[in-house]
Amino acid sequence: MAVMDKRTLVRLEYDKVKKRLAAHAGSSLGKERVLKLEPVDNPLIIYRWQAETSEGRELLRLDPLAEFGGWRDVRLQLQRAGRGALLDPEELLAVADTLTAGRVIKRFLQEKQERYPILSELGLSLASLPDLERKIKQAILPGGEVANGASAALAQIRRKLAGAQSQIKEHLEHVIRSPHYQKYLQDPIVTVREGRYVVPVKIEYRAQVPGIVHDQSASGATLFVEPMAVVDKNNELRSLIVAEKQEVSKILAELSAQVAQHAETLGISLEALGDLDFIMARAHFSQKLNALAPVIEGEANMNIRLARHPLLQGNVVPVDLRLGEDFDTLVITGPNTGGKTVALKTAGLMVLMAQSGLHLPAEEGSKLGIFKQVFTDIGDEQSIEQSLSTFSSHMSNIVQIVSSAGRDSLVLLDELGAGTDPAEGAALAQAILEKLHLSGAKTIATTHYSELKNFAYLRERVENASVEFDVATLRPTFRLLIGRPGRSNAFEIATRLGLPEELVGRAREFLTVEQVRVDELMQNLERTQQEAEANRRETTEMIEKARALKDKYEKMEFDLAQRRESILAKAGEEARALVKSARLEAEETIKTLREKLALEAAQGRESAIQEARENFVKLHKKVKRAVPKKVVAGTAPSTLQNGEEVYLPEYNRHGFVLAPPGPDGEVLVQVGVIKINVPLKALRLAEKTKPAVAKSDTARLALDKAREISAELHLRGLYADDALFEVEKYLDNAFLAGLPQVRLIHGKGTGSLRAAIHKYLHGHHRVKSYRLGEQGEGGFGVTVVELAL
Repeated sequence: MAVMDKRTLVRLEYDKVKKRLAAHAGSSLGKERVLKLEPVDNPLIIYRWQAETSEGRELLRLDPLAEFGGWRDVRLQLQRAGRGALLDPEELLAVADTLTAGRVIKRFLQEKQERYPILSELGLSLASLPDLERKIKQAILPGGEVANGASAALAQIRRKLAGAQSQIKEHLEHVIRSPHYQKYLQDPIVTVREGRYVVPVKIEYRAQVPGIVHDQSASGATLFVEPMAVVDKNNELRSLIVAEKQEVSKILAELSAQVAQHAETLGISLEALGDLDFIMARAHFSQKLNALAPVIEGEANMNIRLARHPLLQGNVVPVDLRLGEDFDTLVITGPNTGGKTVALKTAGLMVLMAQSGLHLPAEEGSKLGIFKQVFTDIGDEQSIEQSLSTFSSHMSNIVQIVSSAGRDSLVLLDELGAGTDPAEGAALAQAILEKLHLSGAKTIATTHYSELKNFAYLRERVENASVEFDVATLRPTFRLLIGRPGRSNAFEIATRLGLPEELVGRAREFLTVEQVRVDELMQNLERTQQEAEANRRETTEMIEKARALKDKYEKMEFDLAQRRESILAKAGEEARALVKSARLEAEETIKTLREKLALEAAQGRESAIQEARENFVKLHKKVKRAVPKKVVAGTAPSTLQNGEEVYLPEYNRHGFVLAPPGPDGEVLVQVGVIKINVPLKALRLAEKTKPAVAKSDTARLALDKAREISAELHLRGLYADDALFEVEKYLDNAFLAGLPQVRLIHGKGTGSLRAAIHKYLHGHHRVKSYRLGEQGEGGFGVTVVELAL
């Protein structure tokens, strides 16, 4: 892997881009990774980095409230624990906070594994040490104090300590309230000196208050005396304080030893957290720049649409940058402060950022190949120490570039040939560009020399470009126009600024005939290119309008077809409902006839029944004639095999053949869990057919699924998104199986899962109605759904 030239990174201000990127890192580990970041030329690494940034950006879009912070850089604590050092409570708490944050992040990434596969892969390295996390959190309070419950011994010691302190204070309170002692005391208070409880005694009454003197006031008028009556209690208190410190040290030592035991695992987890922070910093930076992932493909080339310099603020004029496709060398001309150098630096930064895994502030679809090296000669690098002039300094740099640049190099040259005699400088510039062009390097050069415009015209795969200048306002527009050479516009500018017309005319006379002809040629070429560009834009707009119209009419055609199918399907449903009603009415008539004719002779009864059935058949035919017949595409199959998938247009259902056509031309078909006889001419082959054996297996699988489906679905413990996904599949399967009613068991809980399910069921095309369960059905923990069969 080639190492990018450090001077190039400085000249293109790559370090400033990294500084802004580092501001989005939330940890010292993330910032360290940003500072170490450099462009690479390994395609696999670039693809990986870009994919990480894109996934981080997607996470910010889909899960903006996801928390990836809350952890601490505990590398020093892990090193100290590994050496056997005793960690203080704050250090242990930092380890516990890191374990908690890692656990939360890991659980989130596991739940979203399909959505964020790359980040989830990093999440696998996060430590899961719930026992250690729990022990530290139980032993250390948020403020850094060791909790009483850290051990039974510590709890007992602290109870005794509190009792001893209470007894001492109670006795001393009695002393300072006693009329006998009050006249001896400087103030009626109890205070502490050297860890022992004392009272302030006036120095002249020292003999009246027997005890041990522990301190004296600054003025010397007060002695802090520990009365003899509480000396033993204070001694006991001191012993308890020492015992407390020893027990706390023991607890901290045990916890520190457990941290040391898991130091390697914690270290790996910490590195993964640093990587995640680095990725999310790149994602936040991409979001701030409104940047997009470039398409990385092919050899060294670029086609970046509307690129914006990442360090410029305010209303930045974007530029289109192309190189390596139609041409390998681009010569940019134009006025000073017109944006030539910014365009040059933008091109370089786009390459460096893309090969560092950063998104580009450019339009979607921007493409970049991989450059092995980026060489630059930008700015005034005059060296006083080396006694080099500006020209000499540039030439020393260019000598190195010419000797090193190759097919996979990007060369950026600012004001090529400047700083010396114009004729010689222009000649040198042409020779340098020719050498770089022959070496295959991709070169962008800015210049004032008109000779280089001719150089670009006369050579293949060399193109002119210019930064636009508005003669009307005498200001640059900062737009980069590829294919159009720049003009000085000196005469036009002088005229607009008020220089007399005769002076401008006289100046034109000093131009040589060749210069005038070249200028006219340039103007004609520019005019021709402008016309061609206008025609191209007009053609593009017409193509876009034609494509939009085509899409519009295709959508209208599709909508009409859908509407027609919907109308026919609705008519069919109404017809089937009418037939069903007629059938029920006819059967009821037959039932009534059977009852009335129960006492008549058998022959009379059957005659009446037959007459009723004939009336029903007439009614059925009348209904069928009243309903518009649905036009079914395709032709009926000539024959069918067992297990073959077929389509029943009349019912708008798919089924599987259980028996081939019989002598009567009817086929036994399994539709869901229902077996029906259907005329062969009423069937159509399914669009996608498979070998008979495979179809038979598919049919058997579908039937087994229909038979085994339960009338209830358990959803307790699932998140809302996962539960709704399961409900969607279950309702489809229940509809296929012909279940009229199902039960969704979601539990009571907070009611959020129940609310999400009810919102989903409302207006669902498979659902006729739904309600909460009644007594004996599960109450509020169950939703009973009636399906629209």
